[in-house]
Amino acid sequence: MPNDTLPVTPHLSLLQPYPFERLKELTAGISGPAHLPLVRLSIGEPQHATPQLIKDALTGALDGLSVYPTTAGLDGLRECIAGWIQRRYRLPAVSAATQVLPVNGSREALFSFAQSVIDASRPDAAVLSPNPFYQIYEGAALLAGAQIRFYNQSPDDGFACNFDRIPDAGWKGVQLIYVCSPANPCGKVMTLDEWRTLFELADRHGFVIASDECYSEIYFDEDAPPLGGLQAAHALGRTGFERLVVFSSLSKRSNVPGLRSGFVAGDARLIKRFLLYRTYHGSAMGLAVQAASVAAWSDEAHVRDNRDQYRAKFHAVQPRIASVMHAPLPDASFYLWARTPAALDDTVFARRLLAEYNVAVLPGSYLARSAGGVNPGSGFVRIALVAPGSQCLEAAERIVQFCHAL
Repeated sequence: MPNDTLPVTPHLSLLQPYPFERLKELTAGISGPAHLPLVRLSIGEPQHATPQLIKDALTGALDGLSVYPTTAGLDGLRECIAGWIQRRYRLPAVSAATQVLPVNGSREALFSFAQSVIDASRPDAAVLSPNPFYQIYEGAALLAGAQIRFYNQSPDDGFACNFDRIPDAGWKGVQLIYVCSPANPCGKVMTLDEWRTLFELADRHGFVIASDECYSEIYFDEDAPPLGGLQAAHALGRTGFERLVVFSSLSKRSNVPGLRSGFVAGDARLIKRFLLYRTYHGSAMGLAVQAASVAAWSDEAHVRDNRDQYRAKFHAVQPRIASVMHAPLPDASFYLWARTPAALDDTVFARRLLAEYNVAVLPGSYLARSAGGVNPGSGFVRIALVAPGSQCLEAAERIVQFCHAL
């Protein structure tokens, strides 16, 4: 008889359901009050209008659909990105040829980068991830054949990255660490001292740093943009960005999540290795998307307007929600990381809020794993202020009413 079984990598069985699949299951069969329109603040999908200049650049380059793009991208795009990095982070020089690589959005790159770094032949191969975290980090580690470990970010110490509290044994086998700054979901920006500690540990233990900075352009003070990894490295004398690669994206910055455009930049040795991997992986950015990306990275007016819109929403919404929940203003990003009142379970809070007030938020426990005897996302919900301002304000008023009724 024929063998009807199919070969499959055992690593797939290690993956957990994605947070939004869990939310879908949690809220199955729930329909909120008919007189209250649904306000969805559960998914961090930008809803501001895509700038016309990006649309025009995209449609104006459609002839590029007839050409196979190269994996490394056009010189003009890499030079544009290198120029943006230099302006944004006040760096003297970034090599467009060796230190920058365009990618099809930061999500794809954050995942595939692990495949080019991890040596799974080592039985102790490990990846370290923040907790709470973006679930791509975990999937990247497991599918690369490594174990996943976590370092908790807690409100007890302001969501700091306490790398120096991890014992030497906790670094054993670590080949890659993910950091996220500004952090998803708490919005914490890493300090220069935290970067200094992390760089020292990377040199001591020999691991690579992958810095997810896709929220870097959503902040409140125009005179104080968040510190970036490349900027921190240069300030600390690491002018070649040794052991560091940063990931950025146009999705949040320019309201083009469907464009799938971003970049990786940093240590030329790692970029060279990643380019080789991607050449076989087949992840080349289409020429029309490259043209739209050049337009986006070259313009800051629409980015400032984007920040203005988020700033107005936080100004209106955060004080209202903070009156009934612990929901401090983040350093950056478009999330409120809010503690549920009366020690209410976060899944119960999210389910009841949807059922009784038709507002969707994401349970914090879905964004974290139990580590050190605690799930640092438990008792929190993530509120994404991505909807139009009037809808965000309406949702805030409903959350206030819901909390008062508990």
